[in-house]
Amino acid sequence: MASPTSLMKRLLLGRPFRSDRLKHTLLPKRIALPVFASDALSSVAYAPDEILLTLSIAGASTLLVSPWVGLAVAVVMLTVVASYRQNVHAYPSGGGDYEVASVNLGPRFGVAVASALLVDYVLTVAVSTASGVANLGSVVPWVATHKVAIAIIAIAVLTALNLRGIRESGSAFAIPTYGFMIVMIGMILTGFFRIFVLGDDLHAPSAGLEIEAEQTNLNAWAMAFLLLRTFSSGCAALTGVEAISNGVPAFKEPKSRNAATTLLLLGSISITMLLGIILLARKTGLQYVEDPARQIVSGPHDYVQKTVTTQLGETVFGSGSIMLYVVAVITALILFLAANTAFNGFPVLGSILAQDRYLPRQLHTRGDRLAFSNGIILLALAAMVLIVGFQGEVTRLIQLYIVGVFVSFTLSQAGMIRHWNRLLRSVRDKGTRARMIRSRTINMIGLSMTSAVLIVVLITKFLLGAYIAIIAMIVIYFLMVGIKKHYDTVARELTPSEDRPVLPSRNHAVVLVSKVHRPTLRAVAYAQATRPDSLTALTVNVDDHDTRNLQAEWERRGIPAPLTVVDSPYREITRPILDFVRSKRRDSPRDVVTVFIPEYVVGRWWEHLLHNQSALRLKGRLLFEPGVMVTSVPWQLSSIDDVDIAKLDAAFTRGPQRGPRRTPETPAE
Repeated sequence: MASPTSLMKRLLLGRPFRSDRLKHTLLPKRIALPVFASDALSSVAYAPDEILLTLSIAGASTLLVSPWVGLAVAVVMLTVVASYRQNVHAYPSGGGDYEVASVNLGPRFGVAVASALLVDYVLTVAVSTASGVANLGSVVPWVATHKVAIAIIAIAVLTALNLRGIRESGSAFAIPTYGFMIVMIGMILTGFFRIFVLGDDLHAPSAGLEIEAEQTNLNAWAMAFLLLRTFSSGCAALTGVEAISNGVPAFKEPKSRNAATTLLLLGSISITMLLGIILLARKTGLQYVEDPARQIVSGPHDYVQKTVTTQLGETVFGSGSIMLYVVAVITALILFLAANTAFNGFPVLGSILAQDRYLPRQLHTRGDRLAFSNGIILLALAAMVLIVGFQGEVTRLIQLYIVGVFVSFTLSQAGMIRHWNRLLRSVRDKGTRARMIRSRTINMIGLSMTSAVLIVVLITKFLLGAYIAIIAMIVIYFLMVGIKKHYDTVARELTPSEDRPVLPSRNHAVVLVSKVHRPTLRAVAYAQATRPDSLTALTVNVDDHDTRNLQAEWERRGIPAPLTVVDSPYREITRPILDFVRSKRRDSPRDVVTVFIPEYVVGRWWEHLLHNQSALRLKGRLLFEPGVMVTSVPWQLSSIDDVDIAKLDAAFTRGPQRGPRRTPETPAE
């Protein structure tokens, strides 16, 4: 009978997979698109909000330039997609920006990229779930009042789905992702058809509102700064593009070609939806502000601002229509699922960093379902902390968001340029050189554009919250450098030398004695069986009466080991034993001392509190003594009869048991 914990784990995550099933988890393009591109696709649900929200600072008149801002964002996205198509062909191993920067710019730049990506993945989960709750709250007021709790639940569900394995999570996300594309494009086409073909005069619910500008009479410099800030907010639509370069190993063969095709599809669909939503919002007079209570000066007293996509759904399909709820629900769902891009990218990157010894090695191993379980859980916990810390506010979270991704974009493109320069020095074939020069040109354009955007983001968003993301990147950078230094130090110390191991001159056995009982006698007998050069039974005198009784019993039984008593005036046990052990090695550093510690093996949890506490402290301290070996000599108490050994074995065994079980009454043939 499985334990409740094991049963719950199997119900939530399913049966474990064998390692040879890994190839069956690889993704075709139709599944890879929703798995890796859902973040970039879904960003069109909040990037237009941020563009209109920022422009509203200067009043409704500035909303006229929103299509031009959207076009600038689309140009950057096209450039980044074209650049990353070169990346996935050149580096299909899954290291993505981290590998590109490490190989071509050096390990330090690689760690900088990795720290930026790790922060960005966490923010992807936080922003996507918070925005999903905001969209759902536009049509379900109860959701808006419990947005933090619902966001936490959404992250927990995503965690469970990803722990089940990458292919199963991809299949679960394919339908809503494709549904989002169909609904968004259908809404845009329907809106334009009604406006330009049917001649309908469509007005968004917010079209007639009067907005009070927070800043009036902006001079040229202030207006330019506002436009740059708007552009940087809209560049949130580019997040998620890099995830495909990190997830190339999850694609089916040919991996790099399938990844490049998925990138092209991602860019085309995202740009179409982004520009379509912005243009439709402009044609319907849609307005969106940061603080409706303060900025909206005339309108219904009970007006509640809805998200851009929800307002467009109401404008195109009608208030209270089924399609309005479809738009709101499918947008919220895709935003929840957009976090899946990070759930696939973060664990893979964490595994690569752990393999390179920049992160703990626990992040490198796969779990029962062949997913990087530790990385998935770590990502979920970090995102939950952000959701709680920022109370699920999208506008506050998004200020931290795109710094990391543009740091990785910029360093990656610089690394790709050095990659092509290095190859061009050794290639003589004209056709190959022409292809490389074309790829280098694309990456050079990408470098110039992403670095310019990075500068804009740093200037316009630093004081709005970007500094928090930068501090987090710096902390993670030095943390990874410290972990790498530790692992390198351990590796140097553990590397065997060319010389043959030097055998110890002598082995001194010390048996710790508290009283004469069966565990002590077994420990003495076992110590004798190891044939040490000397054997000493050691007890610490903390009570004169008990010590005299112990000596008398020792002599009466004629135990074949001299009993040594060390005094402890302050009734302390560990220090006298350490001093005695050190004295054994003082004269000859090549000697070793083996300390035998009798221990009880108990079956009930509360019995652990009553036994072996002194032994645990002694073992923990003796492990730090050079030249000292510690051996536990177990004595099983009768309470272990209550322990279900089969269940205990199952708890320490990975994977399901195969074949029939054999009970004690059924002998083996």
